[in-house]
Amino acid sequence: MDQELRMHVSQWLAHFGIDTPADGVSTGIMLLGSLLIALIGYLIVKRGVVQAMNLVIMRSKVTWDDIFMRHQVLEKFALLVPTLILSILLPLALVEHPLLSGLVDRLLDVAVVILFVRGVYCALDALNEIADVNLISRRLPIKSFVQLLKLFMFFVAIIISISVLAQQSPVYFLSGLGVATGLVMLVFRDTILGFVAGIQLAANRMVSPGDWIQMDKYGADGAVEEVSLTTVKVRNWDRTLTMIPAYALVSDAFKNWRGMQESGGRRIKRAVNIDIDSIAFLNEEQKQRLGKINLLKEYLARKEAEITEFNANVEDGDMPVNSRNLTNVGTFRAYLLEYMHKHPKVHQEMTLLVRQLAPTTEGLPIEIYIFTNDTRWAIYEDIQADIFDHIYAVLPQFNLRAFQSPTGGDVRSLKTERPL
Repeated sequence: MDQELRMHVSQWLAHFGIDTPADGVSTGIMLLGSLLIALIGYLIVKRGVVQAMNLVIMRSKVTWDDIFMRHQVLEKFALLVPTLILSILLPLALVEHPLLSGLVDRLLDVAVVILFVRGVYCALDALNEIADVNLISRRLPIKSFVQLLKLFMFFVAIIISISVLAQQSPVYFLSGLGVATGLVMLVFRDTILGFVAGIQLAANRMVSPGDWIQMDKYGADGAVEEVSLTTVKVRNWDRTLTMIPAYALVSDAFKNWRGMQESGGRRIKRAVNIDIDSIAFLNEEQKQRLGKINLLKEYLARKEAEITEFNANVEDGDMPVNSRNLTNVGTFRAYLLEYMHKHPKVHQEMTLLVRQLAPTTEGLPIEIYIFTNDTRWAIYEDIQADIFDHIYAVLPQFNLRAFQSPTGGDVRSLKTERPL
């Protein structure tokens, strides 16, 4: 095919009165002419075609083509034009020097492969930036796929270049890779593990840029900034950076908070420890006072009716142990449950519990298990603080006390004067 193309070029040159070197034209003139034609072809493509396309890109309303122009993708591919021209003309100019002609021909073929791969690399970088701008990389690990394709093209280009220089079929070199597989796996064990893990992370969408992950083993607790085939870069909340090997995310446990962020609810799970000595039945004065609380009016009316009906058939109902009675801690729990149902920042479509846990040496835990409807960290902390500020403030209204271990002030208040 090359010989036929060169024969057609020779005939075309002869049409303009330019003979091949075999017919007496000096090699130097042919070399100079080849370089001049290649330069003219490059200027035509770059100054004409590429600039015209760039003008069209600048005037277009879409933005993705501007990224291609910024990465100079067309300029990179424009370099292929003079290289292809030289690969055709230079062997004709050096036809009297077959060894040199063959070497130049092979080197130019390799240059074509390298320039083509270089242009594709720039196009892939532009595609990766487009995915970042359009937030596609939040759903798909585009960078990992780009790196995988780059790595594949790199090995293909190496094999093709070696086969061209050695004038052997690429299949010949591919068959030799099996022999070196064992040595490669031994030397590049960590790289191969990271490579395989990176593919698994990308395919299963285990981690994506923008995810909040927590991995205590590596001191990582923050947002994922970059996911590559071998490492995952995490920007911690203290603004430090942690680099985690990709295979560690496959072999070790880590927590990804993406599900929480996508669900629209963030959990609050915290308990208030009640001093058991403050738990008691409600008397009539306390019932009347608590009955003025708007959130308890319906609850107290319903409970009073149930208790009155039950106690009417109880013998010796004036004894508290024989009859049913309202307790301050039970009424407090009912108040908290109604308070959470009415709170504008509590997610009403998710689990909402106010439950009593097993008592401990630190009192009786009343646990609040709810979800906020705003997952932003600062807003979430404000909601949680406001809720528990209110809980601790209303405890005295139910004659309840929060448990607190004795402090130095408590011990000093118990000190008595020494007898004379």
